[in-house]
Amino acid sequence: MKDAHSFLKIKREKSSYRPVRDRIKDYGDVAVLRSDTKTKEQASRCMDCGVPFCHWGCPAGNVIPVWNELVFQGRWEKAFNVLQSTMNFPEFTGRLCPAICEASCVLGANDDPVTIRENELAIIEYAFKHDLIKARSSKSLERTGKKVAVVGSGPAGLACADELNKLGHNVVVFEKDDKIGGILRYGIPDFKLEKWIIDRRLEIMKKEGVVFETKVNVGIDYDIAKLLHDHNAVCLAGGSRVPRDMKIEGRGLNGIYFAMDYLTQSNKRAAGERINPDIEINAKGRHVVVVGGGDTGSDCVGTAHRQGAASVTQIELLPQPPECRTDEMPWPKYPILLKTTSSHEEGGKREWAVLTKKFIGENGNVKKLSCVRVDFSNKDERNCPIMREVPGSECEIKADMVVLSMGFMHPEHDGLLQKLGVNLDQRKNVATSDNYMTSKKGVFSAGDMRRGQSLIVWAIQEGRQSAKCIDEYLV
Repeated sequence: MKDAHSFLKIKREKSSYRPVRDRIKDYGDVAVLRSDTKTKEQASRCMDCGVPFCHWGCPAGNVIPVWNELVFQGRWEKAFNVLQSTMNFPEFTGRLCPAICEASCVLGANDDPVTIRENELAIIEYAFKHDLIKARSSKSLERTGKKVAVVGSGPAGLACADELNKLGHNVVVFEKDDKIGGILRYGIPDFKLEKWIIDRRLEIMKKEGVVFETKVNVGIDYDIAKLLHDHNAVCLAGGSRVPRDMKIEGRGLNGIYFAMDYLTQSNKRAAGERINPDIEINAKGRHVVVVGGGDTGSDCVGTAHRQGAASVTQIELLPQPPECRTDEMPWPKYPILLKTTSSHEEGGKREWAVLTKKFIGENGNVKKLSCVRVDFSNKDERNCPIMREVPGSECEIKADMVVLSMGFMHPEHDGLLQKLGVNLDQRKNVATSDNYMTSKKGVFSAGDMRRGQSLIVWAIQEGRQSAKCIDEYLV
């Protein structure tokens, strides 16, 4: 057993990044993997609480104290076995998850929490490095003879397919894009998730029997009747792709783009694909304004830095969050705190409580944003903040390229969902019962398409749960 007082003697060490001057020259991973020795030391800070609130905070229910203890003991293979019992793709969550488990870490009640996410990543990378992950032959799995189609290859679709395949069903994943991965491949920059990491996992899934079909837009160039006839069950995992727009004066000017269009094109270019110059989105030499203060907006900031933007400004409608917990965000709830990402550390400006009133252009191209400061200190009878424009705070921000990164509304309805005729909920997401089944028998849904825009760990958990429900339906 580790020293029961390690958390008093050893301080949390955050992730290390490559120097800014080096990393902005390429799209390689900004983070530097910790040594095994350092990971064991950080794992020793876990207090093995009687009531591990990190379980409560993690949607996947990862058995965190157990694998922290095993890592400290140097029992890496056992730690990997425990980790993979609840998480299909730790190499993704270990890099991309916001680690809501850490917010509920008991040590975090009065100190810095355990580095749970980094420990998770260390375990899975140790497993890959030491050949602990071996694809099982498809023939070794006892097959049920049932066929399941998964539409969409993001984290939810991949997790669903992985689980169903392990349960012995014959699974085919349909993806309308050129390559498998969904938002993992096209929405996440390589400096956060290099694409060989996705391909490494896909090769394992292929060897284990999962079939992937790309460039297939189900409902458009693949008949719905054939989909339902050829498969015993279907899981809809197409994500939430309709972006939130800003319908204000000047929106039709050239130089205004949606974040996902910008990131997708950048990722394709980083992968060596040729981009048509007529539709190219490039920040080189331009004054870039990113509207939206979330993680996707941060990814756009980092991408603009690497493309050589003249300046980068990120604006957010809401006020700047606090740097530490307040009485309104007590432990173990997940706190909304100021988050400074690796992209923010690379330069640029951040502005809070800024409302864009209109876009100003010249010769059809955007040149400025007309903005005003807003205040949220007043509240209504439901204690909800009321947005009020601050008199005399009007300002203009120079911009010849604007990226809209304000989240997503709901999944695309044309094509697949329309032709299937499944019911939608009040937010226009796919409505399901408690067993993830839609209004159409045998058709299930999981991930952002069902719950709305959310976190990668939720997508994977939804994929796992939907697979369980599909299996119960099939047997």
